[in-house]
Amino acid sequence: MSLCRHYVRELRRSVLVSTPDLEKAGSKRSSQILDNYPLDRTSSEQGPSGYQAGTGKERMSNDQRLSAFLRHENGSKHSPHNSEGTNLSHDNTPGSELPPRPSFMTTGTGTGSSPLNNNNSNDRSPQHTVARADIRASAEKILYTYLLPGSEREIILPQGILNEITNAIEKEGRDDPEVFDAAKDYVFQAMERDAFPGFLRAKALGNIVHPTMLLRLIVGLVSMFAGFWAAFVLIFLDKSRATRCWVILPFTIGVYLLAGHQYMLDPILALLGYSEYTFGSLHAIKEPFVRTLLNKRSLMCLSWIVVVDAALCCLFIFVPGTRL
Repeated sequence: MSLCRHYVRELRRSVLVSTPDLEKAGSKRSSQILDNYPLDRTSSEQGPSGYQAGTGKERMSNDQRLSAFLRHENGSKHSPHNSEGTNLSHDNTPGSELPPRPSFMTTGTGTGSSPLNNNNSNDRSPQHTVARADIRASAEKILYTYLLPGSEREIILPQGILNEITNAIEKEGRDDPEVFDAAKDYVFQAMERDAFPGFLRAKALGNIVHPTMLLRLIVGLVSMFAGFWAAFVLIFLDKSRATRCWVILPFTIGVYLLAGHQYMLDPILALLGYSEYTFGSLHAIKEPFVRTLLNKRSLMCLSWIVVVDAALCCLFIFVPGTRL
């Protein structure tokens, strides 16, 4: 999308330089799209495709107008009025509905000729740092790097969406950003529904990883068992309350570790401003909002630890003892 915006920005600049009376006479067709497209915009649309929720209607966004302009320009460059051999090539080629693979895969020697290569001399003028062929190559690179099965960084998409994108790029020759809208919506919804909540639970609501949580659960249960065993032994041996105070140690460790497992955080580490990214690896929390949220959860967790630990210790220390 950024590449397309740069291309439209420079194309508009070249049109204004070559036709200085354009602003006075008023724009038409593709020039009007160029004039209406805000170049220095800050997008406030919700979601990847540019639709705003809450209006009740789907209005055309700036990105959609950009895609419409690129499709219009692409169609005008390959129309029969611009090329005398277009009809001949369609009539004489039986497999014309299956265009060859993209040129960016075989660039370097430049021995083959294609419509994209013929347009490079027109697009790569001194006013242009981004050519239309660059947009085409970018769309093809996205397809062959991320979308096709077996690609280098494959993103799993529904077969229907993948077929639509492949047909639009390879058969229809489209390279506008709207081609990838369905894929962007699907990936955005998948991340919003599945990945993002898990990420928030792991990093914004907690500061320890799963191996550490499992270790805390095991050690916490062992400590609680040791605390209960020691408390009952001291009670039935009729030991003094001062001696029974030793049960504070296992109860405190057990309650602290079990509460940390339940809340998925270490409250002391969170208050010190640290989070665990891998097992045994601590890093400082740099996001102020996340640190504030973890501090609040840490204080709540510590309050529960103090209450439960105090209740257990008071129960087993002050209960009357009897020797069996």
